[in-house]
Formats: sequence, structure tokens, C-alpha cells
Amino acid sequence: MIVQHNPPLHLTYCLNIHPGESWGENFAAIREKTVEVKARVSADQWFGLGLRLSAQGAAELADEATREEAMDFFREHQLYPFSVNAFPYGRFHQGPVKENVYAPDWRMPERRDYTIQTADVLAAMLPEGIEGSISTVPCSFKPWVTTEEEKIAMVDNLAACVAYLSALHDDTGRMIHLGLEPEPDCFLETTNETVSFFENFLYRRGAEEVARILGLYRSDAEQLVRKHLGVCFDTCHVALQFEDLTESLRAYKSAGILISKVQLSAALRAKSDPDSWEALRSFVEPVYLHQVKGRTGAGTRFAWYDLPPALEELSDFPEVKDLRVHFHVPLFAAPTGLIGSTADTLTPEFFHELRGGVCSHLEIETYTFDVLPPEIHPGDLVKSIAREYSWVMERLGAH
Repeated sequence: MIVQHNPPLHLTYCLNIHPGESWGENFAAIREKTVEVKARVSADQWFGLGLRLSAQGAAELADEATREEAMDFFREHQLYPFSVNAFPYGRFHQGPVKENVYAPDWRMPERRDYTIQTADVLAAMLPEGIEGSISTVPCSFKPWVTTEEEKIAMVDNLAACVAYLSALHDDTGRMIHLGLEPEPDCFLETTNETVSFFENFLYRRGAEEVARILGLYRSDAEQLVRKHLGVCFDTCHVALQFEDLTESLRAYKSAGILISKVQLSAALRAKSDPDSWEALRSFVEPVYLHQVKGRTGAGTRFAWYDLPPALEELSDFPEVKDLRVHFHVPLFAAPTGLIGSTADTLTPEFFHELRGGVCSHLEIETYTFDVLPPEIHPGDLVKSIAREYSWVMERLGAH
């Protein structure tokens, strides 16, 4: 939905909250859930869609008849797609995902080709005059990348996507940008790491590769990289690093790095003590990777790849005072005793930056409803998504 016209600001929720890998399953969720959300949030206005397309879903929507069926439904119900989550290549619900969510990563041609097909689908569905955004994995899971050659492979595949998005813009008039989504324990994790990768690899080797593919001067190719490749800024992930959201946004802006999309989300936070560790055990589940970050009173950081090993080992780290856990919780969820959330890091100053035009795409992303502990599950999914919209729009000063 359009929450602000000047500068433009579009708001959606990520459809990765709804299980399903095929387009048929995704479409059913839109018909059965999203239309109900729209009725509660913007009954008389056009409602933006943040699609989640797996490789299977993107391939199925490449069929023109399938796509036209969807577009007919969208027009009937005043729905418009403007963003796609192309992070999980395959399964994302109802079974162990863990670090497999990053595979295939940007070292692999499968990731490049899937992203290009997703761009084709989005270009065919995108309303005229509205930019499209696609979010993707932060290059790779950090332990998987061990050589300089692997970094170059990632840069070259990303450059091939930039070249394709530029040609797609020339051919169709549809402007689409790709956002790498920094995430805990991934190749791109912190703001500083991400800025460094853009400046030292993407704006150099990446620009050279775009120039080679399109036959351009390197300076012109670098502008295309800056135009079509940026960051998907997930507030849960930034808060997990104990980074200030507003300062992080400004760091990207200062470096000239595009903010393709901002995902509004919150992580778990707790003190590091035996009572809190016991309370966190209810968040242990087998589907997703729940990275844990700890900080001492002096500011030293510690990290664990998942919540179970952290709970096993934290008693050996008495100097750790504060914990943040990569477990997305509803934005409106109030702290309950020992367990709180990082929603309070989304400050009025941060929302001021959003209203000021740092990015035109906002996406609420709480995908963990299926695995939330019963004691904090808010209940009806449609009502909960509508409550998250209300939470965001109140802070944006939107109606």
C-alpha cells in the first residue's frame, strides 16, 4: 500500500509467512489470507504484495497464462506486487531448513539463474511507474567461503544479474533492483563488512564485469551496479549485531549504497542469566537457524550459530551480559518478563529516516508464526498481521 506519496513509500508484508513452495500454494495463501488482511488494513485502497517465490514458484509464474490468471485476480482485488523475497531457493517451512536456506548461494549459477527468472516475472507484473525490489541471500553462509576465487565467483554472478537488470530496464521500462540481505554469521553480516564488500569488490571487480558484458566504460558500469544492486536492510539482523539502526542506514547512504528494501522485524533479547536461559528454551525448534549474539559489559561480542549450542555453553561465559537471538517475533509483542524484543530499536529517528526517502519499499517480515511458542503466540494470523501494520503505520504517522 502507498503510505506516502512524496517521497514515495510502499508498505507490504512478506508472504514468506505463509507455507508453500509452489505458485499454487502461494496463490492460495493470497486468496485465503492476504485478501482478508487487506480488508482489515486498506479495504478501499490498492494493497501492495511482497511475494515469496521459490525457484519452483518463479518457474511456474514464467508461464504467461499462469501469470495472467494471477494478474486478473490482483486487479479484481486491488493488489499490486512490487517486491519479491527470493532468499530461500527451496523449502522454507514445515521441515528443517537451518543453513540450507542459503543454498545455492551466489557462488553458484543456479542462484544467478533463479534470480534472473524472478526478475522476469516481477517485470511482467510490476505496475508502471513503480520500482521493483528483490531480496536475496547475503552472498553465502560465512563458513562456506574460504578462498578469494569463491569471492570472485560471487561478484561475477552478481554482476551478471546487474547487467541483466539493466537490459531488462531498457527493454521493458521496469526498474528492478536486487538487495543483498546481511544476516548473522553470513558472508555479509555487519554494516562495515557490507560497505567494504561493495567498495572493494562490487564497485571494482563487479563494475569491470558489467562493463565487459555490456561493452561499457567502467565508470558507466559502476553506476549501473549502484543503481541495480544494493542492500535489503533487515532491522532484526542489524539489531542482532548491537548496531544502531539509524547509524547503519546513514552509513550505507554515506557510502552511496542503495537501500533496495527495508524489512521491519524484531529479534529476541534477554539478559544472560540462568533464568533467562531457561525461558529461551521454549524458542528452540528444528526448522530455522536461530543465531545468538552475546555482549559483555565492556562491549566484547560472542556468537553462536544456533540457540541450542548457545544454551549449552553460556554458563561458561559469565562475562556475557546481554543476548540477542535471531528469532523473528511480532513487532507488537510486548516484553514478557525475562524475554523482550528489539522492536524498541525502531526509534522515531529511524522512522524519520524512512519518511525522508532513504528507501521506497518497506516490508513487514515476521515469518515464524508457525514455530512461536504457544505461550507467546498472538493467535489468529490475519489479525496478527493487521496488528503489525497498525504498529508500523502509527510510527510512520500514516493513516
